[in-house]
Amino acid sequence: MANFILIGLCIIAGILFRKSRTLPKDAHKGINAWIIYIALPAVSFKYLPHIVWTKDLLFPALAPICVWLLGWIFITFYAKFTHVSRATSGGLKLVSSLSNTSFIGFPLIIAYFSEKELAIAIICDQITFTLLSTIGIIVAIRSSQKQKLSAKLVIKKVLTFPPLISCVLALILPLYLNLSSLDTLFDKLAGTVGPLALFSIGLQLKFGGWFSEIKHISFALLYKLIFAPLFVLVIAMLLGMNGMITKITIFEMAMPTLLTAGVVADQYNLNPKVSNLVVGMGILLSFVTTGIWWMVLKYSGFV
Repeated sequence: MANFILIGLCIIAGILFRKSRTLPKDAHKGINAWIIYIALPAVSFKYLPHIVWTKDLLFPALAPICVWLLGWIFITFYAKFTHVSRATSGGLKLVSSLSNTSFIGFPLIIAYFSEKELAIAIICDQITFTLLSTIGIIVAIRSSQKQKLSAKLVIKKVLTFPPLISCVLALILPLYLNLSSLDTLFDKLAGTVGPLALFSIGLQLKFGGWFSEIKHISFALLYKLIFAPLFVLVIAMLLGMNGMITKITIFEMAMPTLLTAGVVADQYNLNPKVSNLVVGMGILLSFVTTGIWWMVLKYSGFV
């Protein structure tokens, strides 16, 4: 219960601070910088060195790719039949197919499961970011009328992302160095991810003008919150997979849209109004839909 109170308290606090203008307009950027450069790398060093690697961990690595591919097909057909602009189609592809596996995913996994399951979630998170930084950027640039595709830009974004760098280091360094003396430090720093991420989300949540774009928003969220995790669940059933790794993977795919996907859509002018509404409303609705998915995973008997 304390974890759910923490989630609500942090998000509501962020909303109230934004509405009262107590903090600077872009205060969330400083908070996000701490999370990306300090807290998320600490999570990698806290959990990854202790993972026992098995073939089952391929599932959380491949699931985000499957969700992205199906989402791309889903939105492509939607764009064809509704005749939306190329920019809107590109924005919907970004916000429909990438899960918020860390800022929302990590706190909810702690609340519904336990903190130790973050080791599995990290795998989903790194693959998700890699997708955004490669294929996602390519889609954004190709959908924009003002940008040109640059391989140098894509490579730079991938290789300079701190959580990805720390993920690689957390896997390699323990093979040569004993980092156990730093476990307490990593634990303290990793503990800041949940409260700060949720507070940052509260600072950014906006819902104005949603009714006029309800068709696009509904379609995107129907895929992201319902069809995407259902698709992964069906794959797990067909493969006869079960256990905690499977549960956490499906649960992560049920998360709302990755915040950074909305930022990229805004940066490349891919109908930023619709993209940001999908992000904001998806976060709000996900607190209901993830609860439903948790019940499905717990009581269905499939996994």
